[in-house]
Amino acid sequence: MTILCVRFQLPPAREAALPGLLGLLEDFTPVVEALPPDRALADLRGAERYFGRDAVELASVIRVRALAHHGVDCMIGAGPGPMLARMALRDARPGVTRAVTEEEAADFLAEKPVAALPGVGTATARTLCEYGLDTLGRVATAPLSTLQRLLGAKTGRELHEKANGIDRGRVVPNGVSRSLATERPFTRDELDPDRHRRALLSAAGELGARLRALDKVCGALTLTVRYADRSSTTRTRTLKEPTAHSAALTRTAYEMYEALGLQRARVRAMSLRAETLGPAEQASHQLTFDPTDDKLRRIEEVADRARAKFGPHAVMPGTLAA
Repeated sequence: MTILCVRFQLPPAREAALPGLLGLLEDFTPVVEALPPDRALADLRGAERYFGRDAVELASVIRVRALAHHGVDCMIGAGPGPMLARMALRDARPGVTRAVTEEEAADFLAEKPVAALPGVGTATARTLCEYGLDTLGRVATAPLSTLQRLLGAKTGRELHEKANGIDRGRVVPNGVSRSLATERPFTRDELDPDRHRRALLSAAGELGARLRALDKVCGALTLTVRYADRSSTTRTRTLKEPTAHSAALTRTAYEMYEALGLQRARVRAMSLRAETLGPAEQASHQLTFDPTDDKLRRIEEVADRARAKFGPHAVMPGTLAA
């Protein structure tokens, strides 16, 4: 076991702490891949030799340091490759690392449904189940030619290898959090569209402030609406230009919400995720002749300074203060 998949138990409002937690992993190995919003892969091959401990022992040290330095608990899966480490994480519990060795891989995978394998989507899983290949054990024992006939030569071969525990993936260092999210739950199932819009206004304002504090801009925005029956709807929209401007984020959030055409939907919570983050200094802004836009940006700068000095609720839209 040389790969760890770590899930930090971060609430949405603390996703900005992920870079610091990645730094904690980098104290053990430079080969760390961020999996926002709250996960990371770490290749410990060199660390095992350097520290004279195996991956499970190092995982215990990482957990203690995350709690001591950041106040964040974590769940950890360990395996010989990224795929098995990710799947082991699903069976992990706080305080206990779930480890899968190369020898245990076949038994570990055998009873799992095909949809549990990373990279297997709904359509692929449906096709396999129609032919009775509903578990990874059955896929592993199926003839390669059968899988290739059903899914294509490349996909069939890759699926056959993964079902047999052959993991050719690798950890690709990036070290950058690629998204930020925030959620607005309602105290009761909410029918009022005005309250929905107020929640989006608040969420977009928070995301904008957090992006500006990190000197980041986002290139896309994702809206998720959770309903009383536990179902949800998710929509993503690419922005015209990367931005951290709260007004632009709010406008996009409103547009996605209106496009859903909700008719007296009982909404339990709404969340926004800013995705495709990049450095603010590398972003371009299309100049306009609209003085209102310039005025809003100047007000935003002043409001950010006030919030930094007096707290996040020192300045807010009048709609939210009511």
